[in-house]
Amino acid sequence: MHKLGPKALPEPASDKLKSIVGAISPHAGYMYSGPVAAHAYYHLAQDGKPDTVVICGPNHTGVGSGLAIVREGAWRTPLGDVEVDTAVADTIVRGSGIVDVDEVAHMREHSIEVQLPWLQYLYGSSFRFVPICFLMQDFESSCEVGTAIAEALSSKNALVIASTDMTHYEPQKVAERKDKIVLDSALELDERKLYSSVEINQVSMCGYGPTVAAMTAAKALGAKNGKLLCYKTSGDVVGDYSTVVGYGSLIFTR
Repeated sequence: MHKLGPKALPEPASDKLKSIVGAISPHAGYMYSGPVAAHAYYHLAQDGKPDTVVICGPNHTGVGSGLAIVREGAWRTPLGDVEVDTAVADTIVRGSGIVDVDEVAHMREHSIEVQLPWLQYLYGSSFRFVPICFLMQDFESSCEVGTAIAEALSSKNALVIASTDMTHYEPQKVAERKDKIVLDSALELDERKLYSSVEINQVSMCGYGPTVAAMTAAKALGAKNGKLLCYKTSGDVVGDYSTVVGYGSLIFTR
């Protein structure tokens, strides 16, 4: 087991989720961010089993609609297929008014798909998911999407995950300082403060919009607490601290 991971294999609970309504997980290559992401999924496994997971991630390619959802079909990984929850996707589209049904935006985007094997390892094919890709990450739109997600999940055994890496390609100490400011805002469940922290401190966090959406949804679903499970950088993995990428793993609980 990796020295930066949770140092234990999870034993997934079979009951419904007890307290976790949201999470933040990184999406870099598994060799870099995998140990950090493992912390979120380890805690999720202990909390229970979701029926539906909405995953919000940034659009790195610039292709497709500004806010893009997939409403049907299945996504295939080496661990099998995961069905899209069409009913939840359609409810989000109707509730937001700004999310487009657009598969093109997802075709070459990795930020959402890398979360699926973690969930499949824990739950097999017993859950469904909804992917939302954010090219447009302004504060108001992200909050609108978060509100629509919460409304779609309000009566369900479900959670929302924001897929994001933190500071990109800065020295270790700079990344740690900047990322702490943003992560502290997340732990306070203050999405406006988080957004402002990213802007004011010029934090090169790629998924700030998805994070705002997930925080908005989690709060509407009853989240009262944020917990930082792990923060590391690529430098902690490979030993080169001159230019690093930051990774954070958090959960939001009722």
